[in-house]
Amino acid sequence: MTAADCPAVAALIRRAFAAQSAPTDPPPSALRDTEASGCAHLAAGGGAVAYATGRIVGSVMWEPKDGGLYLERLAVDPAWRGQGIARALVGAAEAAATLTGEQRLHLGTRLVLTNNRRLFAACGFVEIAQHAHPGYAAPTWVEMVKRLEPRGTLR
Repeated sequence: MTAADCPAVAALIRRAFAAQSAPTDPPPSALRDTEASGCAHLAAGGGAVAYATGRIVGSVMWEPKDGGLYLERLAVDPAWRGQGIARALVGAAEAAATLTGEQRLHLGTRLVLTNNRRLFAACGFVEIAQHAHPGYAAPTWVEMVKRLEPRGTLR
């Protein structure tokens, strides 16, 4: 992903998060993403995009945070879901983490988005804690982590 991708990625993120499998409360902050906020996320770490039919149909961004590489804004165009794009983007983030020596990937996803939780579990993430957004008494999101093998480790 490059800065030139930021306008298309911001539009994709808004479109993808508006078409979530279940309504979320509070609404996702991703619905307010702009070219500028996308470029800020990218500058903080990195990102990857997936192309099909000459346009961006998936994206993910990441940044070093809390002792690992934090995945954020994983988005797949609703018309392209179910084709392995999200898994490929998680794989790109894992490759970036390995190259930079990070030993874990971590992310947060909403509790009610069971499809997202299943996807991340299938990619090797485990749920480690539940949290509430500010102003909410009950948990609204789950923290997930995937441990990575140190670079150069033989399998």
